[in-house]
Amino acid sequence: MLAAVILSGGASRRMGSPKALVSYQGRPFLEHLLSVTQHPAIGVRRVVLGADAEAISNGIPLAADEIVINKDWEQGQLSSIHAALRSLPPNTDGILLCPVDHPLISAALIGCLIDAFLASKAPVVVPVYLGKRGHPVIFSSVVYEELLNAPPEQGARSVVWAHKGEVHEVATTEEGCVLNLNDPNALANLSGGPL
Repeated sequence: MLAAVILSGGASRRMGSPKALVSYQGRPFLEHLLSVTQHPAIGVRRVVLGADAEAISNGIPLAADEIVINKDWEQGQLSSIHAALRSLPPNTDGILLCPVDHPLISAALIGCLIDAFLASKAPVVVPVYLGKRGHPVIFSSVVYEELLNAPPEQGARSVVWAHKGEVHEVATTEEGCVLNLNDPNALANLSGGPL
C-alpha cells in the first residue's frame, strides 16, 4: 500500500495567495491533485498544511484523517515530509510525494509511476520529461529513515542523490511534471492545455 502525500505547507509568498486554492481551468490545484491520486495502490492520503491551513481546509473538503498540520512549516519542505511520515500507519510500502505547485500531472502518469515502483522495488521512482526529472516522486519505505535524517538544506534531494544508481526513471511526455507553478507569471505563461 502506498501513501499519497500532497505538500501544501508553505506560505505561497510568490504566488500571493495559497497555491492549493489557485484555480487552473476551473479547478484548484489541490482539488486536481486529490483527484489524480485516487489509485487502487494508494490506501492512505495525507495533505500537509502549514501557513494557510485554515483557508485551505475551509476551501477544499478534506477528511479529518487526511490533514496533517506542520507547525514547523517555516523550516521548509522537508519538515512537511517529516510531518507526513510521522502520521502514516506502519504498513505503507512507500510515499507518492506531490508538491502542490506541480499540479499539472495526470492520473495516467501517477499510474505509470506506481506500476514502475511495484515492478522495480526501487528506493526512488521519478518521472523524466525530455531528460529532466520532475514530480511526483515515489520514495520506498526503505528510505523513510533517510528522509527523516536528511540535511534540511538539501531535503529529500539528498536521498535521491544517495541512491543515484538505483533511481528508477519513468519517461513521460507530460511537461507538467517539470512545471513549478509557484508564482503568477508561471501560471500566466501556461499554454492553457488540458489539466
